[in-house]
Amino acid sequence: MQPQRRLVHTLLASLALALPLSSLAQGSYPNRPIKVIVPFPAGSTTDIIARAITDKMSQSMGQTLVVENRGGASGTIGQAAVAQAAADGYTIMIHSSSHTVSPSTFAKLPFDTERDFVGVTPISTTPNVLVISPSKNIKTLGELLAAARAKPGALNFASAGQGSATHLNAEKFKLAAKIDAMNVPFKGSAEAVTEVMAGRVDYYFSPIAPVIGQIRNNQLVPLAVGSPRRASALPNVPTTAEAGVPGSEFNFWIGMMAPAKTPRDIVNRLADEVAKALATAEVKERFEKLGADAWTLRPEQFDTYIRDEIKSNAVLVKAAGLQVQ
Repeated sequence: MQPQRRLVHTLLASLALALPLSSLAQGSYPNRPIKVIVPFPAGSTTDIIARAITDKMSQSMGQTLVVENRGGASGTIGQAAVAQAAADGYTIMIHSSSHTVSPSTFAKLPFDTERDFVGVTPISTTPNVLVISPSKNIKTLGELLAAARAKPGALNFASAGQGSATHLNAEKFKLAAKIDAMNVPFKGSAEAVTEVMAGRVDYYFSPIAPVIGQIRNNQLVPLAVGSPRRASALPNVPTTAEAGVPGSEFNFWIGMMAPAKTPRDIVNRLADEVAKALATAEVKERFEKLGADAWTLRPEQFDTYIRDEIKSNAVLVKAAGLQVQ
């Protein structure tokens, strides 16, 4: 080999070795399907949002994003699977606000919520709506509060699992309204909605997506939304604060996370792809039907938001006197 050619090959080899491994990964990422773990059952709001966003991401990234539902234990089974997965960008998670609740409601977890995950980006905020069966003959939030105060402890409410975001929303409402009601936890929203529709459970702070059809068909009565502002899908339904319970607002969000130590350029690529999908007409139309509002942050901002919410939820759990599992 000519000395000049040998020198060029040596320089190229040195440059390749100097490149960060994450940069090399980014150049070929993704080169196989990506597993997206949703720690709730199929048909839940988190699942519906996940499938809407990953369908568009699959088209844009040229690889299939495969949604895998691993429900149970208020989302912690799915969280554990992601925390233990290889940090290579091929296993990610789409979870809800429940991600920031579990550190306060479980005495022992097989993962550390702050250290074992990296935030990619939030995807949406989806207001919870307080729904009740028409058979209860309650048409306003004021009437529900009157019933709760007439017989303290007699009412119950559904949640998508002990310590879930729907549970925390209801507990925050209870504290602000100064009423007493019992939590009846289910494995997910589908079961909770069924029991409330049947009148076996009194009320439920449900994400809008699983109940919007039943509300429109008069199978459920919406009394208020738990969000800081009214939901675009239910513009005539007041917030709980507007209906007379200030301090009861709860932000229910859905977002994407990955195992800690996932290369930063892969995390950034995923965040960019989510933002790109949210900008498409198809996803905008889907979110409008679901009553969801798109919401994104850069990964560093999302990590900060998650850490802050873990702390605020710990205060709420303590104030509500919730039993740690």
